[in-house]
Amino acid sequence: MFPARCTTPIVFIIFNRPTATRQVFNAIRAARPEQLYIIADAPRSNYPDDIAKCAATRAIVEEVDWDCQVFKNYAGRNMGCGLRVSSGLDWVFQQVESAIILEDDCLPDRTFFPYCTELLAHYNDDERIVHISGNNFQFGQQRGEASYFYSHYAHMWGWATWRRAWQHYDYTIADWSKLRSTDWLDTRLDTPAAVANWRQIFDRMYNAKIDTWDYQWTFTCWMNNGLCIHPQVDLVSNIGFTSEGTHTVRKNQFANLPLGKLQFPLKHPAAVVRDRNADLFVQSSKFNLDLLSRLKRKVYWHRTLQKARSFFNRA
Repeated sequence: MFPARCTTPIVFIIFNRPTATRQVFNAIRAARPEQLYIIADAPRSNYPDDIAKCAATRAIVEEVDWDCQVFKNYAGRNMGCGLRVSSGLDWVFQQVESAIILEDDCLPDRTFFPYCTELLAHYNDDERIVHISGNNFQFGQQRGEASYFYSHYAHMWGWATWRRAWQHYDYTIADWSKLRSTDWLDTRLDTPAAVANWRQIFDRMYNAKIDTWDYQWTFTCWMNNGLCIHPQVDLVSNIGFTSEGTHTVRKNQFANLPLGKLQFPLKHPAAVVRDRNADLFVQSSKFNLDLLSRLKRKVYWHRTLQKARSFFNRA
């Protein structure tokens, strides 16, 4: 059995999606956290609908009806996904030692909260562990006999971490310029395709070609030789694969995954060793590293571009 309310601070990152925000807020309300930190970006100047949508979204989180300390960090101007989330988490970890983090499209099962709370305490002083994820992404494949397993991948659709880990975060990934020509990625990844894929990702991040914050967190975890924890079932489902999403517009096999539950007390692994088979599976499925997936993706975007050109030519 687990506590009736969440004793770990919860961070809720919102923007302009009141429908998804309502669902996730209701899950947070059921957990009745003692502290709630809310991070919000401001409306975008070139999207007139943002003003009403952001206002409606912020109104939802005003409905805290349990005994709770609420702290808000609302941007005065639109900062974009990358800087808004990263600066907001900097603000959070200036105040707390550890936290559970949910974005407005990450719907958790109720067992997600005690799972994070227990593991934050269990690994509080173990610097090998830097990230606790609510995602499984193994599609029913059991990885060991424990309640969770270890990975190199920091899945971030509902997660938790410590100040001791976040303090190393660098939005600019400045060290990449020194590491790119070394075998640094080869020592962390299992296949040449994975190395090539992540080299391309980090190149784009270093050159500010993508407005996000999460690839930088993966870089930080790897820079510090950190391991990540994944549960044996999906404890968080991403409900944001809609036209309103920033990076999750087109649905895929990871959208709206059914929620699972964990049994308590948690069963800990016998040794702190990453599951290489689990990582290989994620490399080939979520990050589209195999050749066939790459070709399918290129064909999809080629057809999309052809349709768009055809439409405008007719117009």
